[in-house]
Amino acid sequence: MGEEEPIDAEEPTSQESSPAEADPLAAIRLQLEEAQRLADTFKDQLLRKAAEFENYRRRVESESAAIMRVANESLLLALLPVLDDITRSLKAGKELKDREAFYAGVEMIQGKFLKVLERYGVVPFDSEGKPFDVGLHDALLQIPREDVKPHTVIEEVERGYMIYDRVLRHAKVVVSAAPEATEASNGQA
Repeated sequence: MGEEEPIDAEEPTSQESSPAEADPLAAIRLQLEEAQRLADTFKDQLLRKAAEFENYRRRVESESAAIMRVANESLLLALLPVLDDITRSLKAGKELKDREAFYAGVEMIQGKFLKVLERYGVVPFDSEGKPFDVGLHDALLQIPREDVKPHTVIEEVERGYMIYDRVLRHAKVVVSAAPEATEASNGQA
């Protein structure tokens, strides 16, 4: 018979599995279970943080609404005395024959009203005689004028107001335009 090769005791046969091969699978399973536990922990943390953020967002919205209500309340309380003055002036104006006194009273009310607005950061700005600026003015009309440079505000129809450093309301103005050179104005036929 022929020579048979001796079977190496350390090499397992294909049907047998050695403990060395079982350990890597077990180690991978353990790693997978640990990774799953870690993923579940992160998922739980994410859901908790999302809920905390939603609660924070609702609280901030509620606080902002409360602040706005209080701020509006403060402004309205400041305006009520001005309204009272207007009401008294109108009542007195019906009975009085002196228009100058009535006019002076209305001017005082206007001054009081402007002071309330200033307290809240609202101030008027002057436009008449200044160059037209699209950032400050809305032009309602252009009128040709020889005595004024073109694009100059010649009349303020509605006053403009700033709140702190930005425009609250643009002034509605009439702007000068260059006089039109026509044959009729030159005396030519």
